[in-house]
Amino acid sequence: MEDFCSHSEKGKGRELADMMERRKVDILCVQETRWKGSKARSIGAGFKLFYYGVDSKRNGVGVVLKEEFVRNVLEVKRVSDRVMSLKLEIEGVMLNVVSGYAPQIGCELKEKERFWSELDEVMESIPTGERVVIGADFNGHVGEGNTGDEEVMGKFGVKERNLEGQMVVDFAKRMDMAVVNTYFQKREEHRVTYKSGGRRTQVDYILCRRGNLKEISDCKVVVGEHVARQHRMVVCRMTLMVCKTKTSKIEIEKKTKWWKLKKEECCEEFRQKLRQALGGQVVLPDDWETTAEVIRETGRKVLGVLSGRRKEDKETWLWNEEVQDSIQRKRLAKKKWDMDRTEENRQEYKELQRRVKREVSKAKQKAYDELYTRLDTREGEKDLYRLARQRDQDRKDVQQVRIIKDRDGRVLTSEESVQRRWKEYFEELMNEENEREKRVEGVNSVEQNIDKIRKDEVRKTLKRMKSGKAVDPDDIPVEVWKSLGEAAVEFLTSLFNRALESERMPEEWRRSVLVPIFKNKGDVQSCSNYRGIKLMSHTMKLWERVVEARLRKVVEICEQQYGFMPRKSTTDAIFALRILMEKYRDGQRELHCVFVDLEKAYDRVPREELWYCMRKSGVAEKYVRVVQDMYERSRTVVKCAVGQTEEFKVEVGLHQGSALSPFLFAIVMDQLSEEVRQESPWTMMFADDIVICSESREQVEESLERWRFVLERRGMKVSRSKTEYMCVNEREGSGTVRLQGEEVKKVQELKYLGSTVQSNGECGKEVKKRVQAGWNGWRKVSGVLCDRNISVRIKGKVYRTVVRAAMLHGLETVSLRKRQESELEVAELKMLRFSLGVTRLDRIRNEYIRGTAHVGRLGDKCSREHYILLKEDIREYCYHEGKGRELADVMERRKVDILCVQETRWKGSKARSIGAGFKLFCYGVDSKRNGVGVVLKEEFVRNVLEVKRVSDRVMSLKLEIEGVMLNVVSGYAPQVGCEL
Repeated sequence: MEDFCSHSEKGKGRELADMMERRKVDILCVQETRWKGSKARSIGAGFKLFYYGVDSKRNGVGVVLKEEFVRNVLEVKRVSDRVMSLKLEIEGVMLNVVSGYAPQIGCELKEKERFWSELDEVMESIPTGERVVIGADFNGHVGEGNTGDEEVMGKFGVKERNLEGQMVVDFAKRMDMAVVNTYFQKREEHRVTYKSGGRRTQVDYILCRRGNLKEISDCKVVVGEHVARQHRMVVCRMTLMVCKTKTSKIEIEKKTKWWKLKKEECCEEFRQKLRQALGGQVVLPDDWETTAEVIRETGRKVLGVLSGRRKEDKETWLWNEEVQDSIQRKRLAKKKWDMDRTEENRQEYKELQRRVKREVSKAKQKAYDELYTRLDTREGEKDLYRLARQRDQDRKDVQQVRIIKDRDGRVLTSEESVQRRWKEYFEELMNEENEREKRVEGVNSVEQNIDKIRKDEVRKTLKRMKSGKAVDPDDIPVEVWKSLGEAAVEFLTSLFNRALESERMPEEWRRSVLVPIFKNKGDVQSCSNYRGIKLMSHTMKLWERVVEARLRKVVEICEQQYGFMPRKSTTDAIFALRILMEKYRDGQRELHCVFVDLEKAYDRVPREELWYCMRKSGVAEKYVRVVQDMYERSRTVVKCAVGQTEEFKVEVGLHQGSALSPFLFAIVMDQLSEEVRQESPWTMMFADDIVICSESREQVEESLERWRFVLERRGMKVSRSKTEYMCVNEREGSGTVRLQGEEVKKVQELKYLGSTVQSNGECGKEVKKRVQAGWNGWRKVSGVLCDRNISVRIKGKVYRTVVRAAMLHGLETVSLRKRQESELEVAELKMLRFSLGVTRLDRIRNEYIRGTAHVGRLGDKCSREHYILLKEDIREYCYHEGKGRELADVMERRKVDILCVQETRWKGSKARSIGAGFKLFCYGVDSKRNGVGVVLKEEFVRNVLEVKRVSDRVMSLKLEIEGVMLNVVSGYAPQVGCEL
């Protein structure tokens, strides 16, 4: 443990890491970091700095950890730019490391009192049974001798005590701490922590609990290290007394480098070696086990295997031998000057100090020039996103959780207990059904001949599969089948036909690996705040997709289901809800909405209900048995930070991460809701997200009770705590909704499918959330966007694909006011100016900023595109405040041939071209209200036989298409509040 004063000079971070590595220091407290922000960053040589500062010119504290301790960090508390703490778990022992920087002697008393108050708060928040070590620059002298203070300090201080030193002693007494420096008898040179001019004193101290003083075997000042100019490093050796537990060494997974198949030469070599392994045959063996083993073995030989060692630190490979040699010469020159304080020695040291700065800067520039030259190529663009992710990951305090809590809230620290808890939680979750009624009635099974699976089905499915996904557990990614071409299609077709005929898939596919993903809310150490995603065999996913494609042709899902349905998305559901809310707001009538949440919906689906719903939907019995086989004898292991758990069976629910599960869940919800659902938008479902709307509170309460009854009697449970009620245009005394006597939580705003909806029908909160989402995305890639060496072209592309995509999510469903559009524009321009390194003071016009980054106006992208799906290629759009060419672009992009538009607000009865091969037939009498129109693709314009313009609310077109007469009518009904 060390206390050290470091300034944010070029190369200081790496020099600091080099010193820690040389001195075998594991944990270091630093002060006066002068780095603005609250982040963590790698400083090289396997060390990571956690820091906090609010001003780049003063204060700032931090803690540096060796790589092996970084994964033990449980919590980081940044109190102020003078106090911060880290909590670590080391072999079952909780160690709290506190870094502090007290105000100097000349500072105001109020500032000093604030520092000691913050330090007191940190100490009071730490349980008494946990170790505490404070490394701080207290800017005070505790003095020699310990008369009257024997319980908190030794005799070996320096000089006389001053007021600030008395504050340190008083703090130690209050918190039952000991000033470690003063207990070890050393020469004065090894006690002095601060040297400047003729002053030699002791202001830096290490404190620990008095009861743990016996764990410290030595404490002294290290001379000869000169990373900082005036302060010297205080180092103590601490041996934690722990109850030694048997720890199993986590085996590093030996994964094949399948990504190399993207290179044509590697792909060709893999095919040749595989052919040789098969005895020169082009056709793969029939059985799965033989083929899979040959593929894995060939992949390991040709492509290689991951070693599991840490990759070269991209931030510090500039630390070459020449730089290290200069640092060593500077260190020796400083030592020489300390021993003989002549002007000649001083000048020699200063010259070497300047030379080191130049050489570090030169080496850094050379290393990064090579990196940025590669990133500016088409091949290097993918590495750019990887670099951005890595830099964002390095800034996080806690990257993975190694300890968790049991069901009673007790912290588990040993690897065995952590693994047991993960297994216990997911085994219980995936094998426990909710209470339900057993079905008395049966359903007739559909027996019919099933066609064999064709090659074109497999080929089409294989083409749709995405590459670069996580491989587990059979270590054969979809890239293998894509690289083998037609040979793979033939093998997979044969394999799938055998599975279809026998209704049995390979046993290896039944095993999965479950990875807990934190939901980013709640206690990070609680298992219930994690979502388990299964990593399944890629080949099994291919098999699932083939079956799914056939099931979708047979099963017709209701129009109220928007989740995982073709030509439907979250945007459709959000838009429909917003339009409904706006209509009732404009008509000044109440609209009552209940947002139903199901508890653990995917994990608690009773499989007997799944088979019943499939049969009732008309699925052939053959396919039912095939899907049943996918779920038989399924087993999984949990892959956590401390290794893999023991294997356990999964007998309830759908597979999370499966390609087929979303459609199976849609079938279940479709059948269970058949009795209670109303037409859209009064009832809308997106998988398990259900919205029930009604004009009266009594009706929506009655509908909610019916939904609860039909779902809960079949094993699906409505969450009482997460189901929410909202009333649009609420009048006084309208009351609330009850579910089985309990009040449903009433809200004024909530997040629906990622978009914030408000009870007043406005969208101000959603715009603010989109701005915040944009800033969150910007911060994640700020390591790239704010890097001056990366070209503006690359920055613009990263901005458009990451930041702007986050800002625009769901905004096509929102009617933006000018003020809200301005909010988005202002936020975007701030981000772009930060990225380009310019400010408003540079007086550069916004148009130039956008043009330089190749980013168009955000307002042009936010134009509202309201749409409701009609039959086949005809869609009715409510298009507001848009330009003709924008409308044409929307139609061209979405492949729309005929479009009905309302509120065109174009005065007159004309036809006009709007670009991109589209023509608008419109009619309006007032440029401020109403107006209707029909837009036709160019190829249909010549088919127009008649245009009838009845009023500014109704018009029609008659077309003749291959002998068929088609009448397209566009209408705009008066709003709810209009006169009868």
